[in-house]
Amino acid sequence: MAKKGLMSNRLKEEISKQLGLYDIVKKEGWGAVSSRDCGNIVRKAIEIAERNMVQGV
Repeated sequence: MAKKGLMSNRLKEEISKQLGLYDIVKKEGWGAVSSRDCGNIVRKAIEIAERNMVQGV
């Protein structure tokens, strides 16, 4: 049974676009993204969350 993700697909797609990974995701799916790049996506999501917390969003 697969775990339910905490990040929405929309957020992951937006971050993958910012990091230049969206073409890989679109063509081959999330399984083709390297673990390093997945870590970069998580790191970026944390930065966004922290920024939103500071701004009170």
